[in-house]
Amino acid sequence: MIERRLENVRLVSHNAHKRMVMCLQGNVGSDVEKRHKKLPLTALSQSMLDGGSQLGDESLIGKMMEVCGEAESKLAFEQSQHEVQLERDILEPLNQLAEVDIPNLLKQRKHLAKLVLDFDSVKARYQQATKAYPSAANAQAMAAKVDTIKEEMDEAQNKMEICKDQLAADMYNFSSKEGEYACYYVLLVEAQAEYHRRALASIESVLPSIQSQQDKWTEKPAFGTALEEHLKRTSREIALPLEACIMMLLETGMQEEGLFRIAAGASKLKKLKAALDCSTSQLEEFYSDPHAVAGALKSYLRELPEPLMTYQLYEEWIQASNISDPDKRLQALWVVCDMLPKANKTNFRYLVKFLAKLALESDVNKMTASNIAIVLGPNLLWARTEGSLAEMAATTSVHVVSIIELIINHASWFFPEDVDFNVSGMFAMPGCPGTPDSESGTIDRRRPGSQGSLESDTSRKDRYKSHPRNYRHDSNSTVVSASYVVASESITVKADSLRPELGAV
Repeated sequence: MIERRLENVRLVSHNAHKRMVMCLQGNVGSDVEKRHKKLPLTALSQSMLDGGSQLGDESLIGKMMEVCGEAESKLAFEQSQHEVQLERDILEPLNQLAEVDIPNLLKQRKHLAKLVLDFDSVKARYQQATKAYPSAANAQAMAAKVDTIKEEMDEAQNKMEICKDQLAADMYNFSSKEGEYACYYVLLVEAQAEYHRRALASIESVLPSIQSQQDKWTEKPAFGTALEEHLKRTSREIALPLEACIMMLLETGMQEEGLFRIAAGASKLKKLKAALDCSTSQLEEFYSDPHAVAGALKSYLRELPEPLMTYQLYEEWIQASNISDPDKRLQALWVVCDMLPKANKTNFRYLVKFLAKLALESDVNKMTASNIAIVLGPNLLWARTEGSLAEMAATTSVHVVSIIELIINHASWFFPEDVDFNVSGMFAMPGCPGTPDSESGTIDRRRPGSQGSLESDTSRKDRYKSHPRNYRHDSNSTVVSASYVVASESITVKADSLRPELGAV
């Protein structure tokens, strides 16, 4: 029973030790430094460092390989320390138990069994000699033999008792240490927990630096990136895809029939989007394909995480478009437009001024403000509602199209300032820098509540509510006069060629 239990403990301890050794990745028995050099993580770290050095700091991949390679080296060092600790505090004691302590007990047990057999054999001889002594012919010789056998028996018994006492002491010692042996497995888990904590702390100490360097890298995709994040990362005022596409279209696409409506070749569009994602200004090959450029512009607007006209103002846009009175509808749309975040408003103004310029060529390109609004509007504003693209388009397209058409037709009224389309100076400037639209008259006034005012937003909104704009329109006249009350100042707006149908939009 005892032997079987000891053998089971020895066997399971041996198997556990064997499996633990298999988990080690360094050379068993080596110190921390030597083990560190042989770890697979160290080899990975060195490979990454070499790759980073080969690619250089000009490459984001190279830079990330370098800093991440250093992080892997730190992890390898933590692993080498962990493995040395495991070997010292757990593996060696388990090996001692399985290969030395328990085998010694089993050997003592077998030795005691042999001594017992020896004692029984001598004892049987002694009893036989004692029985034969009274009838022996040579009593003196028999007595001497009996005494010799008795001495052998006493010596065998003494050895047996000594071995039995030693075995009993060792067994008691083993039983008293069983709790200590069991603790080796607890120590294993605790050591692993401590190793992982140190490894996690090592990674977390370098992650901010890695993330910071990655965030500073400007060559990040523009498509699918939030507008403000892209502008901040690139230190731009107008999103690169927006400026690049518009500059190319101003150069070669203004008279292209069906612009934004006719689909571009998929491969060319994919190539252009990839080029824009790399922030390159080498786009000469795409000037000859305006439809691919227009497609890339539409794709950029659609892939924004939030529409250019924002989720936050979605309800305000829709409510403004539902106003029946055409003049009040324009006023309401202007108010909502002025509520756009600065980056969104700047880029929206840039786009609208271009679309108004494009609509001037509608006799040639067939893209009236209405047609432009139909194909481009759903890419500028959509609901946050979950569902398919078709469902989303169905719920918003009618309202959005009417909003965009109105804003394009009255672009100079919404945005009276001229726009320099070549904002960054990266692109060749088209022949005509001006930005006329369908309101080609003169506009000389300052708007209430505009972001250019130095007054607070709250005071501007309150004053607007107190003194709304009032339009006076004569359907038979091409002159519209609108008075705006700003504090005590009255400002008159005149547009000599404003569309006569303004009052019936």
